[in-house]
Amino acid sequence: MTLLLLAPRINETGLQLLTSARRRGLRAHTAVRWEVPEELAGLRPAHLYGGPLFADAAAGALEVAPLEPPADWLATLPAELLGRRVECTTLAEARRLRRPAFLKPPVDKLFPARVYPDGSGLPGPDALDDDTLVQISDVVAFASEYRLFVLDGEVRTASRYAVDGNLAVSPEVAPEVLAFAADALTAGGLPSAAVVDVGRLTDGTWAVVEANPAWASGGYACDPEHVLDVVLRAAGPTTAVTPADRPYTRPIPEVVR
Repeated sequence: MTLLLLAPRINETGLQLLTSARRRGLRAHTAVRWEVPEELAGLRPAHLYGGPLFADAAAGALEVAPLEPPADWLATLPAELLGRRVECTTLAEARRLRRPAFLKPPVDKLFPARVYPDGSGLPGPDALDDDTLVQISDVVAFASEYRLFVLDGEVRTASRYAVDGNLAVSPEVAPEVLAFAADALTAGGLPSAAVVDVGRLTDGTWAVVEANPAWASGGYACDPEHVLDVVLRAAGPTTAVTPADRPYTRPIPEVVR
């Protein structure tokens, strides 16, 4: 039986995925610890849903290959898709920044993502290695923001999640959102299954916000059935990974027992 294992401390999206997966006949289970339950360890094929810590702890044991966008994907996009300057650099370089900027770790949540007055407030070398990647973006304001679950280059389901920086979830997505998303997705550089956030700046410009792994992203008001489709591809068996997706597989640390 196909397994879908979810991380502990399940969120609303996880609950929806449990229901959808069981309706399809999958064995959907929420782990009680940050590891694969012994009674499920032998089930194949397997998929997972949870954050990076859970993926690192469970993917190897389940023979799952989590797919994730490249850390520098946003910085590689054409300027007309960004509406602001974005670069990806090292933490050592980012500490030298002497202007306000939105700073975030592009992969895992190693430090808070927010506007910093300059780079001096970033973690020091005693906390994080100098070569840790940091994304630097100009400070802009988004009037509205939308989450898109993407499969094979097409938006399968979408939801609004913020208005003027505040949580404002709605399933209503205007055609211009999907039109801009279609343009942005032609830039490529993503795995076959991913989440892309886009938004409208306060000046009316459309811009890509960021991309994230589908197996670690909330669904907001997206259709759970389509979310499940994307999640299953984004964190599925290593044997099913295509050559095109292989460069996007997350390196999984060995678990020492």
